[in-house]
Order: sequence, then structure tokens, then C-alpha cells
Amino acid sequence: MEKALFDQRYSTYRQAVESYLAGLFSEKPHWADLYESMRYSLLAGGKRIRPVLTLEFAHLAGLENWQTALPVGCALELVHTYSLIHDDLPCMDDDDLRRGKPTNHKVYGETLAVLAGDALQPEAFRLILTVPELDDGRRAACALELARAAGADGMVAGQVLDTLHAPKTEEALGEVHRLKTGAMIAGACRMGVQAAGGSDAMLRAATEYAYQLGMAFQIRDDLLDVIGDASVFGKPIGSDQEEGKVTFVDLLGVEGCEKAVERCTQAAKDAVAGMDAEGFLAALADSLAVRDR
Repeated sequence: MEKALFDQRYSTYRQAVESYLAGLFSEKPHWADLYESMRYSLLAGGKRIRPVLTLEFAHLAGLENWQTALPVGCALELVHTYSLIHDDLPCMDDDDLRRGKPTNHKVYGETLAVLAGDALQPEAFRLILTVPELDDGRRAACALELARAAGADGMVAGQVLDTLHAPKTEEALGEVHRLKTGAMIAGACRMGVQAAGGSDAMLRAATEYAYQLGMAFQIRDDLLDVIGDASVFGKPIGSDQEEGKVTFVDLLGVEGCEKAVERCTQAAKDAVAGMDAEGFLAALADSLAVRDR
């Protein structure tokens, strides 16, 4: 896909996501400080890769109007946002910056930050389970995908291994990133297929694409923590080293990481070659392989 066409479609998806998210939690009850904290992190920007993937896979799997899947993709973004809020807490990574802005607990305090994350989780499932244009079966399938991606055998398991088990080998680190990063990307892709009622073959292709993309994304993230520009990256460079974390850069070196990103990116593209006729998914994978933030 030509870059101009890719950029146009990505921008269309992203604008739709931003518009939908901006309409959430805008009421002013007497607990509006909770909504304000939730919206602070939810509307802090970011690439919106996961909901974009949901929308594209819904389109490829035959959903007549991809906008029907907006609540589904945005639901996963709510869960992703909660995970970032909690990930930044002093008991986790203890980060002061996220996307170049003070982290949620630095602005609203630890108590409200924890509660904002807590609230975003059930609200995500409410979004999925009330999509008016989807039947009950598709809603349930999407909700189950999100529960699996975010739960004790998915993202949270990855966070436990990362923070409490101190992975030090390539195999152990790969497992962390498959669970912590890959599971949510896989959830996003599979939810798009489920929203459209797509086939098992499409689900398998979406899963393989997602896990390869997630591994490439995380290895690139490890690289940027060493060679990135803090003003662009949005958080301090070298934070992993300061915390004593072992990363792929420690295990493979800079050049080895660059080759691994190329290898995983190609594997991702190969996985969806049969359904990605317009090349959007391939172009997305290529763009993430060279990202600087």
C-alpha cells in the first residue's frame, strides 16, 4: 500500500477512535474527579494501534460498516489505558512520565489513579455488551476475547512475570512480552474478526499476525529505551537499565534486536498475506518496525 493511502486510512480510523473516546465519561456527577482522572489518561494521545487493528480486521472479515466495531476497539483501549495507569504506579514501574506528560498518579494521587484504572475495566465490557448493531453472539465473543487477553492468562500474567519474576533469559523475556504485549494486540485483532463473524482461518491468521507484531513492537521498545530520544519517546531513556531489568538489548545487542524486529515483522506480514489484499496490515507492521516513539 502506498504511504499516502496508508496514512489516510490510519488517520480515518484514529480520528474515529479519538472522537468516540472523547464522548466517554464527560458527565459531571459529584464524583467527577474520577471521570477527570479516567479521561486524563484515556485522552492522552498515543498511536491507538489496538483499536485501529480491531477496525481493520473487522473490515477485512466482512463487517459491512467498520464503524460498527468502534465500541469494541475502544473497549480494548480502555483496558489498555487502565494497564498503563497501574503500570506507572510506584508499586510497579514508578514512572513519572507517560507520553511526555506527568503520569496519572503524579497528577491525581495514587488512590484516584488506582480507582480510575479499576473503573476503566468494567466500563470496557459495558461498551462491548451494549453495541446496538451487533447481535448477542458477537458481543459475547468479543467480550470473551477481551477477558482472555487482559486476564490472568494474558496481560496480567505478563505483568506478574515482568515485575515479580525478573526474567533474565531470551525464552523468559519472550514469554513476558507474548503475554504482556502480544495478548492484548491479539485480542484487538481477534475482536475485529469476531465483530464481523469471521472464520476460524481468519482468527488464526489474526492471532499469528498479532503475536509477531507484538514481539517486534516490544523489541523495538527495548531498543528505543537505549537509543531513543527522550523528547520524542515520551519517557526517560535508560529507565529499564536503571531499574536493573534485563531487556532484549542486553541479550541480543542493538544489531541483534534490529534483526529480530525485521524477522518478526516479516512473519507478521506473511501470516496475513492471504487476507491483506490492500496491504494495510503489512504497511502498519513496517511502520512500527522503524518507529521512534
